[in-house]
Amino acid sequence: MRILKICDYCKKDFIAKKTSSKTCSDDCAKRLYKLNLRNKKIHHEELKTEFKRKPEAFIKEDQIKAIQAKENLTLKEAAVLLNISPLTLRRWILGGKVRSNKIGKKHMILKVDLSF
Repeated sequence: MRILKICDYCKKDFIAKKTSSKTCSDDCAKRLYKLNLRNKKIHHEELKTEFKRKPEAFIKEDQIKAIQAKENLTLKEAAVLLNISPLTLRRWILGGKVRSNKIGKKHMILKVDLSF
């Protein structure tokens, strides 16, 4: 059986002897393998740097339980419970959709006020 295919590495046409062939030669297969390893490492490092930049974006289950136990919540804590951004919650407060008490510069929100 001969099938006309396009090489995944060099993008040239070739005649494959098997349906599972992805590259035109052994050299292209080795280069594609190395390229895939490199891309996997780059992706892994990007995830690590993203986690370092925004550790608060990845909230753990015990932190959520601690937030749920409180009666008065800060803007960020209430946004976590509602699964929205703090900016959206701030807009809701300014628009009158959510009641809050302002203590100094901080908004404190009662958990009862979050139920819609």
